[in-house]
Order: sequence, then structure tokens, then C-alpha cells
Amino acid sequence: MQTPRVGVGIIITSGNALLLAQRKNSHGEGTWTTAGGHLEWYEDVIAAALRETEEETNIKLNPHHLRELGFTEDIFEKENKHYITCFLCCKIDQSLVLPKIMEPDKFSSEWQWFDYNNLPNPMFIPVINALKKFRDKIF
Repeated sequence: MQTPRVGVGIIITSGNALLLAQRKNSHGEGTWTTAGGHLEWYEDVIAAALRETEEETNIKLNPHHLRELGFTEDIFEKENKHYITCFLCCKIDQSLVLPKIMEPDKFSSEWQWFDYNNLPNPMFIPVINALKKFRDKIF
């Protein structure tokens, strides 16, 4: 029996900009995404967001600056996958951090800042859903 997986996404913003990189070697290949990944066994969502952000971007976020946004329901028809993705948000000063690709096997671009009104395409389905659902909470 197939069951949904649980993902965690962290939307990192600076002013009106989002931190994004392009995915490779996984579902959603070629799409732009935030930091994130799978929730591990007995791991809480905040710990997963902190871990995934550091593993993927080398940015150590302050857990007291994280805000829980909620969840999205994400269907990947082509890959026959179903996710519930828990999203958090963190505002940082981009002049104080230098994100870098820590997992080059998962990303085909460097981490880049994009103005919310000029986002790259295509976007990762969970990120599209989160930006639609939580825009007012993010900015």
C-alpha cells in the first residue's frame, strides 16, 4: 500500500527575496526550490528544517527566528508521489550569509536570491503551493 511521505521546507527570505536552487537527481528535477527534505524518524519539524538548511546551504539558522507556516498537500503525478510538506519561514540578512551548495548531487545551480515578483521557472510543486497558501505570512 502506498502512503504519503512527509517533507519539510524552509522558506528563507531577505527583504522581498527568496533563496532558491535548482533540483537534480530526484522528483521535480529541473525545478527551483527552497531548502528542505524528508522528516526523519522521531525528528521534530523544526529540527528537520534546521538540519536540512545547514546540510544543503551551510547556513545555521537561529531556531528562535523560525516561524511555522503550515502544510501543503503535494501530488507529483509524473513520479507517482504524494507528499505532505510542513513549511517554516525564516527572515535573514542576506549580506550576513554566504549560502553554498553542500550537496552538489542534489542541486544543479548555486543558491541564489530571487525577488518574489521575478521568480524563476519552473518552480517545485510544494514551493508553488506554499507561496500561494502562505504569501501573507511570509512577507
